Amino acid sequence: MRVYLACTIRGDRSRLPIARALGAAIVSSGHELLTGRFLDDTAEDDDGRLTAAQVFERDLAWLDDCDVLVAEASGSSYGVGFEVGYVLGRADRSGKHVMLLYDAARQNQISRMISGNVHPRCVAIAYRDADDATARLGAALAGLHR
Repeated sequence: MRVYLACTIRGDRSRLPIARALGAAIVSSGHELLTGRFLDDTAEDDDGRLTAAQVFERDLAWLDDCDVLVAEASGSSYGVGFEVGYVLGRADRSGKHVMLLYDAARQNQISRMISGNVHPRCVAIAYRDADDATARLGAALAGLHR
């Protein structure tokens, strides 16, 4: 499967180690990670070389090309929220799935639009640590193959 891994680029990057663990798990499971560059320390600098319109068009192309959107949604990010809404808003036509992962310890700070998401093509996954996040993601991705 082609996977778009969404994480904060300009905001709080403290969840980057979790996002990197998710990215590694996605690749090691044999999936194509379209957004691996988001995990680089230079992601913001690299995007700064593009116009805002170029970033928008590039990311929409990846969202249109992916089979599943995996979002590390523990922090506040308008971009991640936009990406989730874009995919879910079209999921009935596109057949795409969304997996929203968030730190269970932060549940009271996470938007209820994340933790309470009951869209039929979306699963919200609370995790305890990187190992738990990757295990839960692996099980969820495996469930898409059934």
